[in-house]
Amino acid sequence: MAYQWDSSLETGYEKVDNQHKQLIAALNNIIEASTSGKGEAEIFKTLDFLTGYTIMHFADEEKLQVKYDYPDYLIHKRIHDDFKVTVGELTARLRNEGPSEELVGVVTSAVGSWLLNHIKGDDFRMAAFVKAHEVG
Repeated sequence: MAYQWDSSLETGYEKVDNQHKQLIAALNNIIEASTSGKGEAEIFKTLDFLTGYTIMHFADEEKLQVKYDYPDYLIHKRIHDDFKVTVGELTARLRNEGPSEELVGVVTSAVGSWLLNHIKGDDFRMAAFVKAHEVG
């Protein structure tokens, strides 16, 4: 299942939206590498990018929340931290069991579903707060 960026995912905060687009593209690249038989090396290379980019993205969001004194910062950070653990566990499972098309599907579905729900919930609320409190 490929993921499609559309306007329903736009928080209205350009940097956050651009990073979300990159996360969705990386998910789709993992799916494509798996289904087209590009091999384990390509799957793991893309997975490593996705993991690193997710960590960087979360750090950027959290800096924004601190800058604007976002009242739900600690909750949002805990959600990010919990998800990083989940991604680590899924990545370890892929490395231990090998990236079968079925397991890649489980991993990308779990990450994709979480990401879409997080964007439409937690990130929408955060972006609305930040936009409302920006000076300019």
